[in-house]
Amino acid sequence: MNFLKKVLPKAEAHLSLGNNSAIHTSSVCCRVQSGRYRITVKRDRPLTYEMANPPHFIGHRKSWNSWNTSTLKDALRPSQTAIEDVFIRKFITGTWHALVCSEIIIKRQHNTIRIAAIIRQAIAQRKMYFLIGYTEELLSYWMQCPVTLEFQTVADKKDVVFKYI
Repeated sequence: MNFLKKVLPKAEAHLSLGNNSAIHTSSVCCRVQSGRYRITVKRDRPLTYEMANPPHFIGHRKSWNSWNTSTLKDALRPSQTAIEDVFIRKFITGTWHALVCSEIIIKRQHNTIRIAAIIRQAIAQRKMYFLIGYTEELLSYWMQCPVTLEFQTVADKKDVVFKYI
């Protein structure tokens, strides 16, 4: 502490002699806001369990949305894997329009891609089985590896709601 008392007056005197530069001091902002949902006035925004946990709980109470090893040191194709994950999520939300109730989890193991999500039972069983086969077949062709869908169904979207904010 004595060192700072000696150095700071000398530094301020040196900087104020003829330069336009100055030292700006301010308190550190520790507001972490990304990945959090804003509380509404009526508290009517539904959140799932994944959405209700803040980002710093990833690995404790919350899981990763993409499971792969391409982000390890000296791993191959990390950028292609991220782009493929975005493509898979957009394709599934477009194919299963208004049926996906949760976040889409992508797990890559060896040469296999497993996709998990919770969907609503709003369409007939026959159409659901067709969409599962259609999605698996097209994604397997595009990704050049086997793709498996692991969907769980719920009767209503309200069954997935963890809390309201």
